[in-house]
Amino acid sequence: MALNALTDSPIVAFTILLTVIFTVPPIFERLRLPGLVGLLVAGVVLGQNGLKLLNHESETITLLSDIGKIYLMFVAGLEIDLEQFRKTRNRSMGFGILTFLVPLLAGIAVGRLFNFSWNASVLIGSLLASHTLLAYPIVSRLGVVTNEAVTVTIGATIFTDTGALLVLAICVGIHGGEFSALSLATLLGGLAIYSAVVLFGFDWAGKEFFRRSGDEQSNQFLFILLALFLASVGAQVIGIEKIVGAFLAGLAVNDVLGRSPVKEKIEFIGSVLFIPCFFVDMGLLIDIPAFIKTLSSVWLTVVIVVALIGSKFIAAFLAKLLYRYNTAELMTMWSLSLPQVAATLAAALVAYQTVNPAGERLISEGVLNSVIVLMLVTAILGPVITSRFASSLQLSQADFETDSLITWWQGNEGEQVEQKQYPFTVLVPIYNPQTQRYLIEMAALLASHESGRIVPLAITRAHVQMDDPQLVTALDKSRERLNLAKEISQEFEVEVSPAIRIDDDAALGISRTSREQNASLIVMGWSQTKGLRARLFGNVIDSVFWSSHCPVAVTRLLSSPKTIQRILVPVGDLTRQTIGALRFAQILADVNQAEVVLLHVYDRKSPPNRVEKFVSQLSDIAAKSQLQVNTNIQTIKGDDVARVVIREAEAFDLAVLRSVRYRTAGGLAVSEVTTQIIQQLKCSIVLLGEPHS
Repeated sequence: MALNALTDSPIVAFTILLTVIFTVPPIFERLRLPGLVGLLVAGVVLGQNGLKLLNHESETITLLSDIGKIYLMFVAGLEIDLEQFRKTRNRSMGFGILTFLVPLLAGIAVGRLFNFSWNASVLIGSLLASHTLLAYPIVSRLGVVTNEAVTVTIGATIFTDTGALLVLAICVGIHGGEFSALSLATLLGGLAIYSAVVLFGFDWAGKEFFRRSGDEQSNQFLFILLALFLASVGAQVIGIEKIVGAFLAGLAVNDVLGRSPVKEKIEFIGSVLFIPCFFVDMGLLIDIPAFIKTLSSVWLTVVIVVALIGSKFIAAFLAKLLYRYNTAELMTMWSLSLPQVAATLAAALVAYQTVNPAGERLISEGVLNSVIVLMLVTAILGPVITSRFASSLQLSQADFETDSLITWWQGNEGEQVEQKQYPFTVLVPIYNPQTQRYLIEMAALLASHESGRIVPLAITRAHVQMDDPQLVTALDKSRERLNLAKEISQEFEVEVSPAIRIDDDAALGISRTSREQNASLIVMGWSQTKGLRARLFGNVIDSVFWSSHCPVAVTRLLSSPKTIQRILVPVGDLTRQTIGALRFAQILADVNQAEVVLLHVYDRKSPPNRVEKFVSQLSDIAAKSQLQVNTNIQTIKGDDVARVVIREAEAFDLAVLRSVRYRTAGGLAVSEVTTQIIQQLKCSIVLLGEPHS
């Protein structure tokens, strides 16, 4: 009795949830299984068929799961790249229609085959029609996001997810009570008006609020959360499911958030707390005896899985014929559209919990269990196929047309024109006198090579009164640091323009000054901020990456940059960012007459012809440089990229890495080998990041 009373406590339930979320996903990821699977298993173990520590019907679980469900769909809307969709709008719509209609028809056929009603059959079809871009991090890492087939598939997501949720809204409405043509017309009319209000109204209101609130991230964060829950409540008011409102809210504020720090915080809160709670609750719903019974009469599950895999392939094959894509593009489109996670699971749970006046559920427990099996199969199969075929995609020629580092630093053509009116400028924020010399030397070497200038910057924390003695003392210390920076710069005969800025926020002070000075690059020292506080609020480097208009080079220099003779550049893909890292290394090598080694670690299963093609393309890019720099390419076979890079770097003075972060459509972070490399490298490091990265 005491144990039951204890487990009924909301605080105890929440503590158990946090423990599961903290411990279980890493264990499953070490076993090469998705962390989400671990959360489902934990729900089964802790639920009514296991240890009975968590109850699906408790208010705590219900609240957190409901928030997680709408958060999942909200993040799915946020993750859709509207810019990519606009670039290939027509073809994205074409493939979207194919990959929506073919699985929809297949699902309806499955439903009728197993004697489900027409309404339930259409609902099953809608569950198969959507897709989750679970393998997006793979195509990002391979640098093939600019390939048209990938862009079209990403753009198609907006159509499939929206269409599937609209079908869900109609099916739930029909199942909920007496249905007539008038009620359907009323539902569709209300949905159309509501969608327009959310998509256009929230977009306008968000842009206005962000413009007026400036840099008040806390208020912006609350505004976005309010928009999410207002849209969800509004959906319920007009009689449709709240996850439809959450998804539309995500689309509505997509442009508002862009790649701002607020978006990172929104996704962070969802990915570490609410979305995992939803998956644990899904596990609590799984009735083991019923699940085993469903699997014993395995035909429903098998047919649903085969129908999904087959129909998605047919849709991709039709797109291949229609748009004349090659086999690698066909397989990549198919594998990207395979995983059924976010919209599918959320919609399946809604349908299962929808009961009509006669007490009948919209879909049976067998269908729900089949959908869970479908999620497990496609969540594993999709990324595996993507990693196998996406590396064979042809890369855009535009990615290779980079003859100088300045082209990468400037980004688009409009900015290149603007840059010609200004000298090449390197901004150097200085604070620590012990690391100041090496920072200034690095900036001066780059600036002198490009016939530019450096801007040493000292940020002084603002006070309420400008005559505050502490502020006066801080300004004096800043001037001392700037005088030292000026002396060091004069050794390199480079133009120096020291600057002092009084600002409440060091990161924004750096970004604003770099914009005012029209900087081409920011060179910063390493920040030691770690742990939970850094994850929640970010550190100065993270904030500068987000807010800067130009690339940022974060350095950990163990010796003078003038002594660097061997530079290592790990190359995993052929993206524009990789080319930028290569050009950075070549310019530094040109100054010091140093050697650059491009290290490519390839998988043991990679065909030799693919590795040869990669090396050939990389060699062409390296040769296009106008600099006469000794650049060599080294390829090593290995499964642990980080370990190989760390081992090879022992013979080098400097490693040039690039900062890249990936997130899945569910908002769950994907680990990156860069972190492990940085922690264990014993040589100097330059970590390059593009704006908003």
